[in-house]
Amino acid sequence: MSSKHIDMKKVSFAGLLITLGIIYGDIGTSPLYVMGAVISGVPVSELLIIGAISCVIWTLTLATTVKYILITLRADNNGEGGILSLFSLVKRQKKWLIVVAIIGGAMMIADGIITPSITVSSAIDALKIYNADIPTIPIVIFILLGLFFVQRFGTAFIGKSFGPIMVIWFSMLGILGFIQILDMPIVLKAFNPYYAFEVLKENPKGLAILGAIFLCTTGAEALYSDLGHCGRKNIQVSWIFVKTCLVLNYLGQGAFLLHHVGDVYTKSVFYSIMPPWFLPAGIVISTLASIVASQALISGSFTLVSEGISLNIFPKLTVEYPSNIKGQLYIPLVNTFLLIGCIAVVLYFQDPLKMEAAYGLAITFTMLMTTILLFFYMKMKKINPIFTYGVTILFASLESIFMLANFSKIWHGGYITLTIAFIIIFLNWVWVRASRIKGRHAQYVKLQHYDDQLASLSNDLTYPKYATHLVYLTKSKVEDEVEKGILYSILQKQPKRADYYWLINIQVDEDPFRMDYHVNTLIKEDLIRVTFYLGFRVQQRISVFLRYVVTDMLEKGELKFKEKYHFMKESNGVGDFQFIYLEDVLSYESKDKFIEKFILSFQIAVKKLTASPEKWFGLDTSVVKAEKVPLIIRPITGISLNRLDKPRLN
Repeated sequence: MSSKHIDMKKVSFAGLLITLGIIYGDIGTSPLYVMGAVISGVPVSELLIIGAISCVIWTLTLATTVKYILITLRADNNGEGGILSLFSLVKRQKKWLIVVAIIGGAMMIADGIITPSITVSSAIDALKIYNADIPTIPIVIFILLGLFFVQRFGTAFIGKSFGPIMVIWFSMLGILGFIQILDMPIVLKAFNPYYAFEVLKENPKGLAILGAIFLCTTGAEALYSDLGHCGRKNIQVSWIFVKTCLVLNYLGQGAFLLHHVGDVYTKSVFYSIMPPWFLPAGIVISTLASIVASQALISGSFTLVSEGISLNIFPKLTVEYPSNIKGQLYIPLVNTFLLIGCIAVVLYFQDPLKMEAAYGLAITFTMLMTTILLFFYMKMKKINPIFTYGVTILFASLESIFMLANFSKIWHGGYITLTIAFIIIFLNWVWVRASRIKGRHAQYVKLQHYDDQLASLSNDLTYPKYATHLVYLTKSKVEDEVEKGILYSILQKQPKRADYYWLINIQVDEDPFRMDYHVNTLIKEDLIRVTFYLGFRVQQRISVFLRYVVTDMLEKGELKFKEKYHFMKESNGVGDFQFIYLEDVLSYESKDKFIEKFILSFQIAVKKLTASPEKWFGLDTSVVKAEKVPLIIRPITGISLNRLDKPRLN
């Protein structure tokens, strides 16, 4: 089922079904492993079980229902959500907020590696109920290989079944839990928050319990990230059903464990509450739900990186659109990175219970970063200061406590998450820092000083015509200024005669799907500047956009070709285009400043692994030419050479 023809702003049965299939996979599969993590290696006690479930209920209520469902979903960016969407709204308030966005985004991608690993492993681990020696690792890896392989073809064909699968999954959770509650209703005491405080106070491993409890809300960030796909009202209404089923299942698992007080229970609690006759069907449904959860995190990672590319936080990677469904995209390099990461995590940890140590740490960072950005959003909207500061202090304190709890598990696997996130953060930092260094040292010149030279070259028939339209990308936001390297390329390196010279400037807008442009004719019938204002979720298909602009200007009589083409009238052609892309190279004529040279060298090296300009901007490779331009960081000064009137013999 697709949201293509459904108004997701309104609550409808179809909208609710789509919402269930898209955003609840991660948080919905948490019953697979949460209670197992709570009782891992410790004897079961009534206080431990009731207290832990009380923690789960109130964590879901505060961290998910109140923070995300009631508050954060209202911080939408023209209907879009997610940490980078929120950052694009508040980035002008404080420059350092980009650090917050980078950390949160990196941790979400790390979560995108851990989630498929732990959910699929937890589901398949149930096969050991039939045979403790069955090798589950190869099965998990086979499923992951298949899941990542189909990404390149688009997931519309399997996405249609996600909604019904999750309806079955949540219904199963609720029914199984309800049956167990009827047998041990004392577990309902868990609704009293007193037991949550009591278990943390009395248990010497209180932090460890909190670290396990936090796993119940790890998918809360996905509720916000997929706001644009599902709509706030559909998420809020469907959450009532989802939370009810989740709470029933946690209570049911607790009721079952109360029959085993004093035991160190080593079997899967989730599968233990299933009747033996239902177990095969339960394993199949659980596996399907884990695939849905994994798909949600993979798609979310693609969207996050795509937004980061537009915001110049990530390098320009190749982005493909395997289907016509809005928002569905595929990034080959990210897909490979996630696949390798997932397989490595599965092989390293082997046991899904050991993976949970690496799991919660990533999402606590992301949730805390979202809280910081949300604070600045509420200030920007001039929301009541008492509410703004109260909400921020409440959730920052709660998430800091959970973060502290998860820090206790760093040496048990949390360092894997930190390592993955650090690699991504380092790449982001280098990319942002290199862009700022280039911006600081960029040399711009006023075009008015070159008007006569450009007009003269354009009309000088002694030079062979290079192209009808010669196009350069400029980063200058001042309309009558341009990089010195562009004029050097046109006038000096190899004089390039063209009918029209085009300067294209792309400005990424906080409106996610904005598509506007402005035309400024700087030299009549010679030099034209076009500024595209594109949302951070719009693919920058400059070749297509520019041809649209040229065609529109031709129809309005704003362009006139100096040399008519015989096929123009028949084909409605607009002439040939040549795009010149200037590649920065480090100049050897610069003083040593190690850190800046290292950052720029690293960025240039990374660029070789990323999408070429023609792929990123949607250009025909036959009309793109790259020219290397020296990037002089700090020119060497103070050199004095003496000129001799005649050669001196040694």
